[in-house]
Amino acid sequence: MPSSAPLTVTVAQPVCAEPGRPDTVSVNVERHAEAVRAAGTRLVVFPELSLTGYDLAAPAVDPADPRLAPLVEACAATGALALVGAPVREVGGPESIATLAVTGEGAAVVYRKMRLHGEGEPDRFTPGEKPVVLELDGLRLGLAICADAADPTHAEETAALGIDAYVASTLYGPGAAQAERRDGHCRARSTAHGVWVVLSTSAGLTGVFPDSSGGSGVWAPDGEVVARAGTAAGDLARAELTRR
Repeated sequence: MPSSAPLTVTVAQPVCAEPGRPDTVSVNVERHAEAVRAAGTRLVVFPELSLTGYDLAAPAVDPADPRLAPLVEACAATGALALVGAPVREVGGPESIATLAVTGEGAAVVYRKMRLHGEGEPDRFTPGEKPVVLELDGLRLGLAICADAADPTHAEETAALGIDAYVASTLYGPGAAQAERRDGHCRARSTAHGVWVVLSTSAGLTGVFPDSSGGSGVWAPDGEVVARAGTAAGDLARAELTRR
């Protein structure tokens, strides 16, 4: 029987290393590991392309890459599952913008972005084929990456699979208009489907973007914000997802 206890979750917006350096991924992995240890929650969610920053020229990351070891070790030490973002390549096949699930046992691709955005993403990447639900301690988590969450039909397709929470890793630009857009998307998804919305979004520098919104948060099924990070890189916000 699954536990009746709430699922503890942290939305993280770590300081992102400068893009294009030989150590970009290694530095970001260390910062992810620090965030996981500081969070102390069962689930820790990171922004879109968090391991590389939003740099569409960054090489694909292999889930078996030994550079991920510090993050795997942090998850083992805390019992956490971390959802992180990276470009990935299928063996002998196409590349995707992906979410990796990292535990104390290693990393695996669990979701590929379906709604590619702008000109650069479709030029390099292939969209994911279907929505995905990840089950954690008895809760069903529907996964989304950035433009997925901006399209209400993606949430509809995901919610049709039966979910307790819609979990999105995103990037929004700085400024009041983008913050309003971010919050509107989350409030609309939560109230439309009666589910928790968990959003991790970048803050400050990410890849080729010199600034981004921050303001990661958790929305209750009635659309109310129950946890909110600030606009600064490095901020965390924690919440408990109660079970329906």
